[in-house]
Amino acid sequence: MIKIEAIIRKEKYEEVKDALSAIKVSGMTVYEVMGCGAQGGYTELVRGNIVEINMLPKIKFEILVSSEEWEKKVYDTIAKVAYTGNNGDGKIFSYDLRNVMRIRTGETDTEAIN
Repeated sequence: MIKIEAIIRKEKYEEVKDALSAIKVSGMTVYEVMGCGAQGGYTELVRGNIVEINMLPKIKFEILVSSEEWEKKVYDTIAKVAYTGNNGDGKIFSYDLRNVMRIRTGETDTEAIN
């Protein structure tokens, strides 16, 4: 079992969500987050003062998959759809999971995420 986390541009949210749905990914958790990286930030004039904004709004997806085959499908889909070629496109992480349990049924591991 594998957990995939992807942090992407906020404006790519709908496209990525729809692309994941198209490959039959039905379970995901999505967060609005703030972050910074190579993209840097920008300056803004606020009440006559220049303010440096370096924490930018992003979207974070968390998706659990049952196999390396699904990991590759999800990884490739997000990478393709979230790509703009500019700094700030985001990052994708994957982790091995030790245990998963669906609380309602008591199912564990692969049965809990299918």
